[in-house]
Amino acid sequence: MLKVVTAKEMQKIDRDTINKYGIPGTVLMERAGLAVVKKINEIYPKKKIIVLCGGGNNGGDGLVAARILHNQGRDVKVFLTSKPGDLRGDTRINYNAAKKFGVKVHSLKNFFASLSRITHHCLIVDALLGTGLSSEVRPPVSKLIAKINKAKCSKISIDIPSGISSDTGQLMGSAVRAQHTVSFGLPKRGHLLYPGAGNAGELHMEDIGFPRELLESEKIKVSLTDKRDIFQLMPERPRYSHKGTYGHVLLIAGSKGKTGAAFLASKACLRTGAGLVTIGVPESLAGIFQSRVTEEMILPLPDKGNGTVALKAADLILAFLRQKANVLAIGPGISTDSEISRVVSRLIINSNVPIVIDADAINAITGRYYSFQARTRLLKKAGSSVILTPHPGEMARLLLGSGTGGRGSARELLAKLEKDRVNTAVSFAGKTKTHLVLKGVPTIVAVPDGKAFINSTGNPGMATAGTGDVLTGMISALLAQGLTPQNASVAGVHMHGLTADISAKKKGERSLTASDIINAMSSVFKSIRP
Repeated sequence: MLKVVTAKEMQKIDRDTINKYGIPGTVLMERAGLAVVKKINEIYPKKKIIVLCGGGNNGGDGLVAARILHNQGRDVKVFLTSKPGDLRGDTRINYNAAKKFGVKVHSLKNFFASLSRITHHCLIVDALLGTGLSSEVRPPVSKLIAKINKAKCSKISIDIPSGISSDTGQLMGSAVRAQHTVSFGLPKRGHLLYPGAGNAGELHMEDIGFPRELLESEKIKVSLTDKRDIFQLMPERPRYSHKGTYGHVLLIAGSKGKTGAAFLASKACLRTGAGLVTIGVPESLAGIFQSRVTEEMILPLPDKGNGTVALKAADLILAFLRQKANVLAIGPGISTDSEISRVVSRLIINSNVPIVIDADAINAITGRYYSFQARTRLLKKAGSSVILTPHPGEMARLLLGSGTGGRGSARELLAKLEKDRVNTAVSFAGKTKTHLVLKGVPTIVAVPDGKAFINSTGNPGMATAGTGDVLTGMISALLAQGLTPQNASVAGVHMHGLTADISAKKKGERSLTASDIINAMSSVFKSIRP
């Protein structure tokens, strides 16, 4: 899988390439400038070019690009935020080279004076700040960024839009909104996490000669999934097999008024290849469920009399797991009744098979265990592997009392976790020894050993009722077919988004439903090829 780096990790790759492999920094800067020029000529072959350069290496890349474009006969002007005498190292070398080639280099003051002449015939190349930004952008650069964003012309950023945190994707006060970003070596987290991903526009990754050994280092813990990776994870379907070969999922789902969640999860489970699916439901609703299912089986469970599962159902569920099922999924539509939390706790501690915990089952944990320490102790006592699939609101409730980003309410924690989705997910998975699927844009899968996976599929049409239930069914089915919790989570999330993308092409994002995703699953399996 393609690695995704922080600013510090990318800086180390850069240093090691220079110091250990003997590739001079000027060579890397030259290659970066050439890569930018290639994209500019492909995308904007006729526009006048304005290159805005800072005083660091990002500005050096911009100066290389300006020199090469000028030498090719393109109309190029450079505006420099630093005084020429303050430039150092490779950036200074390339400033001098650009001047000798005849590139016109102006001060920032001249840029502000020429704003009225910037039209749609121009292209602004953002080479201001790069990946090393660690504090908020201040004047005059913040003022410059505001003017760039208002300019009625195209923008392309070098490495990352100036003002975006490479590590979190957050806006550092103000940030360039580019149509395209040309980056080098490996994508940065800020390219893929919002709002940075939105500011980056279309991302173009270019090879400028970093050693493969550095780019594939196991010390880099975050990866980006793609379709080729998922194909490698898919379980085989041997000719000599039967339904038992592909596992049996027991799905505890549904309650009075919430039967739809169970049907969505179970259908998705079957469509993803599980051999057998049994839905455990409150016995008072068994007739309703029995009349609607075709391929699934029904396990009536002791009922409190209000259409929800009673505490004594836990023993029946555990007995079923010992005898028949190899995966337990619990949560979709089971309600937040008081006894549900006790059922969920018993199942976590005593289950002999992997568990996927979603929706109301997550709420049951947070409702009964008021401290983060108590929730952690429960999850660490699990009898088997646990996969949690919270949306951001549920995740914030799981984090209450954890000290993540300081103390505060679930609403305050929600805002904080959305500012650093990767590290929040990695920290939680490590502390609780669980596999975490933090749903959202993008969805993050974090595992106990510190690895995390950023999902690359999905669209806004998925923001509709039932899509989370579908994901629960898909992950459970992959577990049942023998995938590890990590691989089932990564593959399930990627396929879930990919299916929605395929469905949205036919239905449109606005009218997409959870059932549409289930109905499009066969297209996903067909689309996954080496």
